[in-house]
Amino acid sequence: MTAVLIIIVLLLVAIAIWQMTKIFELSQFNADDSQIATDKDNKVNGYLMFAFLVFIYLLTIFCFWEWGGVLLGIPASEHGEDIDNLMFISMVLIFTVQIITQALLHYFAFKYRGVQGRKALFYADNDRLEFIWTIIPVITLAGLILYGLFTWTSVMNVDEEEGDPIIIELYAQQFNWKARYAGNDNVLGSANVRLIDIDKNNMLGIDESDPYAEDDIVSQTEIHLPVGRKVIFKMRSQDVLHSAYMPHFRAQMNVVPGMITQFAFTPTVTTEEMRLNPDMVEKVQHINQLRADRKANGETDNIDPWEFDYVVLCNKICGSSHYNMQMKIIVETQEEFDAWIKEQQTFKQQMAAAQ
Repeated sequence: MTAVLIIIVLLLVAIAIWQMTKIFELSQFNADDSQIATDKDNKVNGYLMFAFLVFIYLLTIFCFWEWGGVLLGIPASEHGEDIDNLMFISMVLIFTVQIITQALLHYFAFKYRGVQGRKALFYADNDRLEFIWTIIPVITLAGLILYGLFTWTSVMNVDEEEGDPIIIELYAQQFNWKARYAGNDNVLGSANVRLIDIDKNNMLGIDESDPYAEDDIVSQTEIHLPVGRKVIFKMRSQDVLHSAYMPHFRAQMNVVPGMITQFAFTPTVTTEEMRLNPDMVEKVQHINQLRADRKANGETDNIDPWEFDYVVLCNKICGSSHYNMQMKIIVETQEEFDAWIKEQQTFKQQMAAAQ
C-alpha cells in the first residue's frame, strides 16, 4: 500500500511540475500562442506516447513482482484445479492481447503523427480487415465461453445420489453464518423463517414437527468437513442477499432470500496439511511479522499471531458489518469428523433441553 501511495504522489508531483512549466511558457512575452500543433509538438507527443507505453508495462511488471505472492495458492477441492486453469487461460489471453494492442496503438500514434503537408489516407471500408478483426475475437471468445460452460457444468454437480455426499445447510443472516447437518438420515428437516423461536434457541426456524429434523445438528461456530468426501451445501438467507464465498475451495454461490441455492465440492486438503504447505507457511510468517511490527508501534487491533484456517465469507455488501461475516471451516479425516459429530447435540436434544 505504501508503494502505491508513493507512486500516486510521484505522479501528482510530475503533473504539478508540468502545469508549472505550461504557466511559465504562457507568461513569456514572445511565447508562440498558436493553437496549431507544429511538427515538433507532434514529435514530442509521439515520444510521450512511447514513454507512457513503457510506464504501463513497468507498472504491470512491478505489480506482479510486488503482489504476485498474495495469490490463494493450491486449490483445496477436486474442481479447484479446473477453476484455476480457466482463470489462467483467461489471464494469459487478456495480457497477451493487452501487450500487443497497446504496443500497436502507441507505435502507430507515433508513426502516423501529424506532419505539415502530409494528408491522411482514408479508407471508406476494408472488408478483409474488418473480417479479420471480427472473426478472431469471435473464435477466441466462443472457445473461452464454451470452455467456461463445460467447466461450470462439471463443477455444478449437486446430485445427492452420487458419492454418498454430506448434506449441509448454510444459513446466512446479518452478519453471521450457521451450519445445519442433515444427521444420520442425510435429509434436512423443513424450515421457515416464521418458525424462528429465540427462546428455544431455534435460530434457523427448523420445523419441530418434521421427523427428518430430529437428528439435524446445528453448528453456530464452525463447519467440519471430512477430506475426500463430497459435500452439498444448501443455502438460505434470512434477510438480504448474501454470497457464500469459500476462496480456497474455489467455491461461491449467492444466498438469496426466499429460495434455496446449492453448491457442491469435495475437499482434498485437510486444514493441517494446508498449514504445512510451504507457500502458506511463508504467508503466515509474513502476516505475523506485519502484526508484530504493528504491535511494536503501539497498535492494539488485530495484532495477535495468526494461524491459517479455511473460512466461508460473505462476498456481497450486505450491510455495515459485512466485512466481518465469516465462519471457520475445518477439513479433517473421516475419523476426526465422526468423533466431532458424535459430540454434537441433535435438534431434538436441543429442543428438549430448552423446555
